[in-house]
Amino acid sequence: MTDPIADYLTRLRNAIKASHRIVEIPASNIKKEITKVLHDKGYIQNYKFEDNGPQGTIKIALKYNPVTKQNAIVSLTRVSKPGLRKYAKHDELPRVINGLGVAIISTSKGVMTDKEARNEGIGGEVLCYVY
Repeated sequence: MTDPIADYLTRLRNAIKASHRIVEIPASNIKKEITKVLHDKGYIQNYKFEDNGPQGTIKIALKYNPVTKQNAIVSLTRVSKPGLRKYAKHDELPRVINGLGVAIISTSKGVMTDKEARNEGIGGEVLCYVY
């Protein structure tokens, strides 16, 4: 697998389209940090890290609206790819749908949202957009 983050996002997208409640994803440190950001911003209901096997797994409980049965995540888009990395300075960080969405940034201080990175005054690699 050449792009584990793209695989993570694709598994989430497929689980949303199939209306699954829980999705299991092979774990890595960057995927764990992205999962924490998604949970903190309210895009997923809950998550659990399991240490089974050499790699471990992440179990993610997806969040649905109880009335309309729509998922909290409308779109997951990979921005920086292994063939073409996208970096942004703190004053050039992207705004997703004028601040309604979230850009997940990998910085020297860890994985965080675009708003947090802007407040910290640091830039980094733009991993993905979520809204």
